[in-house]
Amino acid sequence: MKTRYLASAAAASLLLGSAAVAQDMTPSVTAMDQDVSNGVVSAESITAEENGWLVVHRTDADMAPGPVVGHAPIRAGTTSDVAAILTEEVASGDMLMLMVHSEAGGMQTGIFEYTLGATEDGPIRVNEDLVMSVITAE
Repeated sequence: MKTRYLASAAAASLLLGSAAVAQDMTPSVTAMDQDVSNGVVSAESITAEENGWLVVHRTDADMAPGPVVGHAPIRAGTTSDVAAILTEEVASGDMLMLMVHSEAGGMQTGIFEYTLGATEDGPIRVNEDLVMSVITAE
């Protein structure tokens, strides 16, 4: 299982006490390598502070986000089993970056408006780090 957390729950517990950890909304994506031959990619769990998007980018060994090949709406809070329909063919061995994007900055609520490099519905960052997980299509 590949998980990208941007803050440690243990460290938060030491600094803030256990009550704060129970309400921890640190954005994260948890996903595993998976078969995408059905045209769908899934995240096991997503935590977001606001409504937004799970966005599926192509990537490679350089780990830079590439073109968007799928997206799905997400709710504020923690959501399990978030599935995005792929809009392009993805081959076995291709690397995909599952990333949390905001709903902010666009012209329409509920319509995914992001294009690579744009600010509309752009990526969420915590301490300048993207909230994402990289998987390999099987």
